[in-house]
Amino acid sequence: MTIITIHQVPKQTVHDFFQEHWGSTEMVISSGIYDCSNLAGFAFMNEQEMMIGLITYIVREEDCEIISLDSTVEGRGIGSALVKAVEQVALEQGCTSISLITTNDNLHALKFYQKRGYCLIEILRNAVEKARAYKPSIPLIGDDGIPIRDEIRLQKQLDCQ
Repeated sequence: MTIITIHQVPKQTVHDFFQEHWGSTEMVISSGIYDCSNLAGFAFMNEQEMMIGLITYIVREEDCEIISLDSTVEGRGIGSALVKAVEQVALEQGCTSISLITTNDNLHALKFYQKRGYCLIEILRNAVEKARAYKPSIPLIGDDGIPIRDEIRLQKQLDCQ
């Protein structure tokens, strides 16, 4: 299993991955509207050279923002390895922090990131309603029957090494 840059993966493979997991390559969150297939990122490839994980990010001055993270296989360290790869790039580019936005229903992501040193720094009330105005395909109800309403920003301070 290996981690490669997103640019080493055929564009159609990346596009299809986002279609399957997000319904489109477009991510609409309060920090912006992104075509994830055009962002920097890393892919996690299995022994058969199939993509089983993908992370995208952007760097803005001293902060790196994770835009998307997906793993098709849980509990094998794929998400952790991808996050570490982005954290390393962020350090190399002089970032002092790394942040991300998730929705209030995504308890799995909240648990995942907090275990890895990310702290909740902001709740953006009703932010998803604004995103739905642009992307109506965003569901009303999420995991565990929780209404999807708010965005939560998490951040991790990076140690200068």
